[in-house]
Amino acid sequence: MRLWIFLSACLFIGLNPATAQTTPESTQPIKILVGAPPGGTTDTMARAIAAEMAPALGQTVIVENRPGAGGNIAADAVAKAPPDGNTLLMSFTSHTINATLYSKLPFDPVNDFTPISMIATVPNILVGNPQVPAKTLPELIALAKQKPGKLTVAIGGTGSSLHMAGEQFKTMAQLDLLNVPYKGTAPAIADVVAGHVDLMFVSPVVGLSQIRAGTLRAYAVSTVGRQPFLPDVPAISEVIPGFESAAWFGLFAPAKLPAPIAAKLNGVVVTALNGPKMRAQMATEGATPAGTSLADFAAFVRRDVERWAPIVKQSGATVE
Repeated sequence: MRLWIFLSACLFIGLNPATAQTTPESTQPIKILVGAPPGGTTDTMARAIAAEMAPALGQTVIVENRPGAGGNIAADAVAKAPPDGNTLLMSFTSHTINATLYSKLPFDPVNDFTPISMIATVPNILVGNPQVPAKTLPELIALAKQKPGKLTVAIGGTGSSLHMAGEQFKTMAQLDLLNVPYKGTAPAIADVVAGHVDLMFVSPVVGLSQIRAGTLRAYAVSTVGRQPFLPDVPAISEVIPGFESAAWFGLFAPAKLPAPIAAKLNGVVVTALNGPKMRAQMATEGATPAGTSLADFAAFVRRDVERWAPIVKQSGATVE
């Protein structure tokens, strides 16, 4: 029996669907589609939240990776799935960037989904090769202004949150930096470490080991404040007021999901994110848990589409 039938029954007999026990008949597996390969941050978060949802819902929760097209393959599958709570999407910042980046999408990133909850935020870190003759963020900005178009920035994926963090940095600092595109983060960071490219924005999972080993210099984090895992590294906003460009991860369902199902899923996810197990696991990813209400996450998604639109357009990046 599907989750919708169960919840309807709960409402009929006066039970609160957010606290009612799942019946033995509610055994259809829930799928969480991930638009990224196994092993990355998005996949890790999906598997962590799936492990918490399964016992709370009394259902098997399966994570299925469908990488490609900046997350659009997985998103399209969920957008077209029945709105019964059994097909979900673990998405990330590209969900809102893609609204402008792609000239055509087979779905609407806002109207074709029911946002369930933000899962976490993750800072981006501006790093550089240690041989770059600038040791601090103010020195780096001054150097870039002295040599317009000379400093290079590795781009691990066109339209990614890391790419757009770089574009936002260039715009707000009024810098002329040369983008060097790569097919993936691994070759991009390898060339920064080797000194073939000067700078790059990286996630904590990818960059922390290199920073601690001294093969990359950390200039700043992209969040409003400093991060506990790099307490001596400033926030970009300390030098460029108003700068913020953290990556986010969130759980979505298809549009027109019945309100009782949405409330049930949101309650389970937020409870899990507030627990010590999830907080500890998130910390290993350099992430901050961010359980939100249904309304708050929906409002955030709309604002984020609007926030990224001018940055994407100014970057000139586009995908057919």
